[in-house]
Amino acid sequence: MGKLDGRVAVVTGASRGIGEAIAKLFAQEGARVVCVARTLHEGDHKLLPGSLDTTVAAIKAAGGQAAAVQCNVSDEADCQRLVEETKRLFGPCDILVNNAALSYFTPIVDYQPKRWITAFSVDVHGPFMLSHFALPDMIARRRGAIINISSGAAIGPGRGPYKKPTRVLGGTMYGSAKAALERFTQGLAEEVYEHGISVTALSPSQVVPTPGAVYFHLSEGPNDPRAEPGEMMARAALLLASEPVDKVTGRVTYSQALLREFGWIKAGKGIGIDSKGSGYSLI
Repeated sequence: MGKLDGRVAVVTGASRGIGEAIAKLFAQEGARVVCVARTLHEGDHKLLPGSLDTTVAAIKAAGGQAAAVQCNVSDEADCQRLVEETKRLFGPCDILVNNAALSYFTPIVDYQPKRWITAFSVDVHGPFMLSHFALPDMIARRRGAIINISSGAAIGPGRGPYKKPTRVLGGTMYGSAKAALERFTQGLAEEVYEHGISVTALSPSQVVPTPGAVYFHLSEGPNDPRAEPGEMMARAALLLASEPVDKVTGRVTYSQALLREFGWIKAGKGIGIDSKGSGYSLI
């Protein structure tokens, strides 16, 4: 038996990277997975490889169940349509993974307001809207899990004065959005605890060399000694989706720290182990 047998999972940003890894593992563990992104066909994205078609084909080839739904998570009508389409395809959503993200890594002085608003809509408004539309079915059945994918960027630089930048230049917007997502996570977890629903936030302990991370020069690629494979995040997400509510809800945590705590790995490194996480992870 798989850990997610009989469950329906929605994974946003499933065309590549962390979302793709989570979708594949969830399907392997028995979930019927709705893979969500804007890139439906290979080559549709002008800069990055990967597509919903590719992810779904790989899941089906491995014997899993999956379907692709193209969606712009910054659009309210699209979010509502996604939840309804999920019910039509497989049934009500049991597990929602808010992984889709957007940032332009531009210094604030150069950041166009329109781009700021668009990125914040994907990174924060999208998880809110999808949670809003998915929760009624979860509440009615008194079960569910919402996993918000965060980032080490949510850890601020601390109080000044500052001698030189220690963070990725232009990462202020992305870090601000992820910090907001972590606060949203804990607030929502408190609101829906009585209904048996867990809400968590998960970040990589080390950078994951996704196509986006490599494109923005955040990682050197799969052989980067500072990196962890996307499968590490997938396993941590599986843990959060399958463990009892009382053991995980409200956590803002990091992949390797979480896996080590629950005995899924023996050793780990990175954020949560070698260094502290964000303020919300310490609460």
